[in-house]
Amino acid sequence: MPKRQYCVYVVELSKRVYTENYRFREANPQFNGVLECLYVGMTSKTPQERFQQHKTGYRNKKGHKLSSYFVQKYGTYLRPSLYNHIKPMSSRSEALKMEKQLALELRRRRYAVWFN
Repeated sequence: MPKRQYCVYVVELSKRVYTENYRFREANPQFNGVLECLYVGMTSKTPQERFQQHKTGYRNKKGHKLSSYFVQKYGTYLRPSLYNHIKPMSSRSEALKMEKQLALELRRRRYAVWFN
């Protein structure tokens, strides 16, 4: 059985998320409206599969929602140019750390970013 791998991915969100959602706006005081609004996540699936799960409101077998509200409502498409340079990781904890690191780096670059 192949070892599970995790990767980070970035979804571009409609800029409506910034104007319509207080929590998103509060999390991004550095945003000046020039660059895009983004969601950064990590997954053991392909970024394309995970994006589709978000868009369809995916729930697991126990009925827990595993899709992001922001991606489901405002997600437009994947932004591979912002994550393709990051190699897949063998541990979930490593991927979670990389998710946060990438999100904070994109915020420093003045994108508006949401991550878990």
